[in-house]
Amino acid sequence: MAPNFQMICKISLMSGGFKQNEILSKKVNTIYELMKKQLSKQTHYDFGMRAIKSVLNASARLKREMGDMDEITVMIKAIRDMNLPKFVAEDVILFDNLFIDLFPDCEEPENDNDALQIEIEEALMRHNLQLNENLVVKIMQLYESNVTRHGNMLVGLTMSGKTTAW
Repeated sequence: MAPNFQMICKISLMSGGFKQNEILSKKVNTIYELMKKQLSKQTHYDFGMRAIKSVLNASARLKREMGDMDEITVMIKAIRDMNLPKFVAEDVILFDNLFIDLFPDCEEPENDNDALQIEIEEALMRHNLQLNENLVVKIMQLYESNVTRHGNMLVGLTMSGKTTAW
């Protein structure tokens, strides 16, 4: 017997204080089904209940921290923050397209990470490293992952910047 992910999502969202729990549970369930089917198969991808529960917990935390933010925007931020760091480059484009289809009139919330980005860029220059935009983005994503997750794993080819990012 398979678990009813949509019902689990709805109950978790209700317990997190979401008023639009019915709509959001459908969207969360749908996007995870689509990611499972359409994104490339990577060993570090997980689109099962554990990943969904992580997003639901993150969304509840964000809702508590940003009570004035729209619930759909909170969910968008949680889904993006919990998934983008683990995607390979070609899957980011597919993920963005899935997002546009599922949340057509919603914009991605802005992250106020300007100070962090400036510090990362200065640190790279101080260590005589190339200022690569993709590396800066991945370092910022790693920082966000460290804040929101209990454990992290850096995956990539040799000389792809894992040690530098860490």
